[in-house]
Amino acid sequence: MKIAQIAPLTERCPPSTYGGTERIVSYLTEELVQQGHDVTLFASGDSVTRAKLVPCCDLALRLDTRVQDPLPYHLMMVSRVMAYAEDFDVLHFHIDMLHFPLLGRMSVRSVTTLHGRLDLPDLQPFYACFPDFSLVSVSTAQRLPLPVLNWAGTVHHGLPPELLACCANPRGDYLAFLGRISPEKRPDRAIEIALRAGMPLKIAAKVDRVDRSYWESTIGPLVAAHPHVEYIGEINEREKSAFLGNARALLFPVDWPEPFGLVMIEAMACGTPVVAFSAGSVSEIIDPGVSGYVVHGIDEAVAAVHRASALPRAGVRAAFEARFTVARMASDYVRIYGSLDKSGAADAPEGESGELAALA
Repeated sequence: MKIAQIAPLTERCPPSTYGGTERIVSYLTEELVQQGHDVTLFASGDSVTRAKLVPCCDLALRLDTRVQDPLPYHLMMVSRVMAYAEDFDVLHFHIDMLHFPLLGRMSVRSVTTLHGRLDLPDLQPFYACFPDFSLVSVSTAQRLPLPVLNWAGTVHHGLPPELLACCANPRGDYLAFLGRISPEKRPDRAIEIALRAGMPLKIAAKVDRVDRSYWESTIGPLVAAHPHVEYIGEINEREKSAFLGNARALLFPVDWPEPFGLVMIEAMACGTPVVAFSAGSVSEIIDPGVSGYVVHGIDEAVAAVHRASALPRAGVRAAFEARFTVARMASDYVRIYGSLDKSGAADAPEGESGELAALA
């Protein structure tokens, strides 16, 4: 099958440090190549891939100091994709909605994975204007604000099994927070949980420009005030195994409708249990008492930290291998690709299994 993967340009594929969507696009692209498909990746020019790379900007836009507005670059990429659209059996978009107006004029097979939150009020009229495009959710919970769209399936993310090593005997006596400093990720909750549990906390996270004031007003002062809370900054893929693997547990105290939460399965791949607040996809990802615990408040989280650190780490890793590998993710997507027709609709695949949810 000739497949085009269209990635955001904010980060390269795979990202050098933080980056969720581009990381998943990279893993999916490489696995599809491994499975024998002819794959073309539309992405930033510094991306690294075994697929055919069509560079749509020189560098990842977040790292290019010359770039003030990412929108023109993404629109230029969409134009380039459309110029070659009929060369592919399927176009797989990961850029939200930018391509819809142009795509509607073409008779091509396409699917769009929505990676973000869908509870924003402006999205309902937009998707109502484009009702025929096939969409994929990354969790069942993600769909809840817009349940009647043309959902072709739900595909949970997956990771290469060899990417992160399972740490059977963690050397660190600390809790971990990994991802992004922002109000919805609630690093302030992570700090409170660690302090009340009497355990050090290590925070490995980026601070976007939009969240700089939150860091300076709220999180930075908390880190400075507590010597057992350490801010490390962004870490790369090579550093994740040690950071997550040596932690007693990952804290995921989110306060928003989390679409997926890639860091949860990254921790699981390292054998590290997760203590996560019940929001969005969390209850779909965590198997309570196996890969961690789902909690509903600070008190429950503090109690769960001590229970989670006693969970067998081989069992945490086994839960990852059973449900969240890149091979499973790619197979789910290939099944969806085969269900598409050129009108944008998707026929329900027979015998769906694994993480590929039934069609809405």
